[in-house]
Amino acid sequence: MPTTKDRLIDTGVKRGPERAFLVAVEASEHDSVWSAEDSLDELGALARTAGAEVVGTMLQRLPHPDVNTYVGKGRAQELSDTEKQLNCDLVIFDDELTPTQQRNLEKLLNARVVDRTALILDIFAQHAHSREGHLQVELAQLEYRLPRLSGQDVEFTRQAGGSRGAASGVGGAIGVRGPGETMLEIDRRRIRSRISELKSEIEDVRKQRAIHRRQRAAQAIPVVAVVGYTNAGKSTLFNALTEAGVLAENKLFATLDPVTRHIVLPNHQEVLLTDTVGFIQKLPTRLIAAFRATLEEVIEADILLEVVDISHENAIEQSETVQEVLEELE
Repeated sequence: MPTTKDRLIDTGVKRGPERAFLVAVEASEHDSVWSAEDSLDELGALARTAGAEVVGTMLQRLPHPDVNTYVGKGRAQELSDTEKQLNCDLVIFDDELTPTQQRNLEKLLNARVVDRTALILDIFAQHAHSREGHLQVELAQLEYRLPRLSGQDVEFTRQAGGSRGAASGVGGAIGVRGPGETMLEIDRRRIRSRISELKSEIEDVRKQRAIHRRQRAAQAIPVVAVVGYTNAGKSTLFNALTEAGVLAENKLFATLDPVTRHIVLPNHQEVLLTDTVGFIQKLPTRLIAAFRATLEEVIEADILLEVVDISHENAIEQSETVQEVLEELE
C-alpha cells in the first residue's frame, strides 16, 4: 500500500513548487484533431495539477520528432541553455519519450526529464485512493519504467528522491512519485515478478467486479456510466443527480475510482449511475490496459452518458477524443 512519501512534487519543501519547462513537437506527419498549441496548453494544466510551476514553453515544427533528442539538435542545445537560465527543476515533453530519447536528454539537460505519460501516471498516483486504484497505478508505472531502468537510472532515483518512499503522499519529485517508485531500486527480475503479482491481484478485482455486475443485472436495473473528458463536469453532474458528495474539483483527473449510486428518475425508472475516470488525448495505452478492471464499468454499462463542457474552447476535440478512447475499449 502506498505511503504518504512518494510524490513527484515535494510540497513539503519550503522553496516552493518545482519549476517546469514544457516542450512539444508539432509533427507534420501526425494526424490529430488537436493542434500542437492546444496540446501544449493542456500539458501545462497537467503540470500544474501535479503541483509544478510552469516557467516557459518551447514548440518546434518538424516532420517527426527526432529519434535521439525529440527536438532537433539545435533546439536541444537551445533548450539546455534556456532551462539553465530559468533554473528549471524539470523539463516536461508533450509526448512519450523513448528510453533512448530520455537518456540523451538527461545527459544534455541539467534537469529531470519527464514525458506526458509519466506526468499522467504521477497525477493518477496522487488521486488513487482505493486498493484497486493503487494496484492499477503501480502496474502502469512499473511497465513504463521497466524498459527505462538502468544502473544510472537507479542511482539517479536515489539522488533525486527515491529515498523518500513510493506512494501518493506529499514527498518526492515529478516523474518518480507513485506506488511503484521504490521498485526502481531493485533489479528487472524483481520488477517483472511484481508486475506478475499485480496482474494477478487486478484479475481478482476484475472477477469481483464481474460478480457485482451479474448481481446488478439480476435486479434488471439499467446501468448508466457517466463518461467524458477529464474535468468536463462528470462528477458535478453525478453529485447533482445522486447527492453522493464525490470530489468535484477544477483539476484534471480529480476522480479516479469509479462510484455507483442508485437513483430514481422522475418517471419512476430506477437507474444505477456510475461516475468514471475522465479521458484525455494521448492517453497511454498501458494506462488503459492497467485500468481495464475499472474501465470495464464503462464497457459493460447499458447506457453511456457523455458530459461535454461546451464552454471549453476544445469541446469538439475533447468529445472526439472520448469517442476514440471508447472505440479502443471495445
